[in-house]
Amino acid sequence: MFYFVKTPWLLKKCYPGCLWNMPRSEKKIYLTFDDGPHPEATPFVLEQLAKYNAKATFFCIGKNVQEYPEVYKRILEAGHLTGNHTHNHLNGWQVTDREYFENIRLAKKYIDSNLFRPPYGRISRFQLKALTDSANFKVVMWDVLSADFDREVTAEKCASIVRKYSEEGSIVIFHDSEKAMQRMQHALPETLDYFTKKGFRFETLDY
Repeated sequence: MFYFVKTPWLLKKCYPGCLWNMPRSEKKIYLTFDDGPHPEATPFVLEQLAKYNAKATFFCIGKNVQEYPEVYKRILEAGHLTGNHTHNHLNGWQVTDREYFENIRLAKKYIDSNLFRPPYGRISRFQLKALTDSANFKVVMWDVLSADFDREVTAEKCASIVRKYSEEGSIVIFHDSEKAMQRMQHALPETLDYFTKKGFRFETLDY
């Protein structure tokens, strides 16, 4: 499985219409969580964030919001932001544009947000332009990928990746999903503790 844990500048240049990181001027990190809500992983994330007075942005799958509405409600009540991650976690390179847009619209019935993150980070230039120009979405990518979804990576390695590559303005991805939970449960508390001690704050993507 090949992926970048630190997004290269050239890739950011290829998709300038996306948000890859926030301004580097302040000691702020922007934690994001993909693929929830989940009845076990998401409450764990919320508890850890609360311990550090940290805020985050959750890119939710519509069908999961539909299945776990109370968990989704807890995210909002805790003061976090949410974003659209399609209704069925679709890969924009593997479906028709029509199917992709309809799936996003379906998710929007459950997720009231103008933030959108494409699953796997895969979106065509046409899809990107349509979502930003016509549907008024802000497409959010990332700066640092924790790799918590990768079963071949240890929990300690996930934490190490985030410590090594995160900086002022970084948008960091974790996953509040069953697949990532074992690694995320270790890496997230370490991340919160490490950067808090260094004087960083964790904020939502108010964009």
